[in-house]
Amino acid sequence: MTEPPYITEARDTYDLVADDYEVRLRGDLERRSFDRAMLAAFAELVDGQVADLGCGPGRITAHLDSLGLSAFGIDLSPGMVAVARRRYPDLRFTVGSMLALDLPDNSVAGAVAWYSIIHTDPSDLPVLFAELHRVVAPGGYLLVAFKDGDERRHLKHAYGHDLSLRVYWLPTARVSEMLGAVGFAEVARLVRAPEPPEASAQGYLIMRKPA
Repeated sequence: MTEPPYITEARDTYDLVADDYEVRLRGDLERRSFDRAMLAAFAELVDGQVADLGCGPGRITAHLDSLGLSAFGIDLSPGMVAVARRRYPDLRFTVGSMLALDLPDNSVAGAVAWYSIIHTDPSDLPVLFAELHRVVAPGGYLLVAFKDGDERRHLKHAYGHDLSLRVYWLPTARVSEMLGAVGFAEVARLVRAPEPPEASAQGYLIMRKPA
């Protein structure tokens, strides 16, 4: 099967920028109280192993670990996984696609998709969300973070590199509706105003897979 162009773009881009991306975002979470609040609420709800899907350089995986969760990371980019393994050698990171996770059904108590759905063509989100539902155990939780809005941009330069990367803004209500369609139930949502250097609002959803 031919790989969709946006997947190839995302892998190539994050392989290219992996080291600079990690340096740029180092310490970013400590400056964002609402982000930490949503991660903390998720951590209090979950009892068991958690998959950080689209983990990038591993900063969210490490934060989940610091909150007492048994967390591991999966990312499309081998370059990002290499950075994550180097920075957090005590945690587990593997290469994989959110559209076809190498995880058994109902195998994790929770999953996090922290800004990792923003490069997926919206037409493929139902497939991605169904895959998340497949791997989360009944009674388990999903935390999704993304850019709130309704637009598409094609980045050609970022993190000090020339590149090609599509980025999608998604209305929070629409994301909740799509997750509901595959079997998740909304627990909480947050839309916060942009904080520098962000240019738009940010959306967060905590969803539960019914027991």
